[in-house]
Amino acid sequence: MGVRVNETLCEGETVRAFRFVMFVTLWLAAASAAGAQAAHFTAKEAKNHVGEKATVCGKVVGIHFVSSGKGQPTFVHFDQPYPDQIFTLVIWGSDRPKFGRPEEIYRDRNLCVTGKITSYLGIPEIVANNPNQVQVQK
Repeated sequence: MGVRVNETLCEGETVRAFRFVMFVTLWLAAASAAGAQAAHFTAKEAKNHVGEKATVCGKVVGIHFVSSGKGQPTFVHFDQPYPDQIFTLVIWGSDRPKFGRPEEIYRDRNLCVTGKITSYLGIPEIVANNPNQVQVQK
């Protein structure tokens, strides 16, 4: 009978240990997911975060659709107009239909765009492939 009691105690300890490990694992997963959300930066700060996934916010001051250019890009400039822009949202022509008419929807609005910050000719930019990357601020 003494063996059965010890086996039961060992099984109970094993169950408790398993529950503890599962709790810690789930807690770490939740904390990790919360930390994985993109950091927020102003258009001016974006230049210091090239290579990072982030959300960049600013005021749209100029939009230019290059209908005859390679890839038919739409450039949405934040805070300073071209050629002195400090951050650019790029929407390639192949994705443009998903966005409707960005030059009307985004003009003079405060926007936040989420994605990987890259740099083109020293100007930070995010390429948006999907409209859910862009949020119009109230």
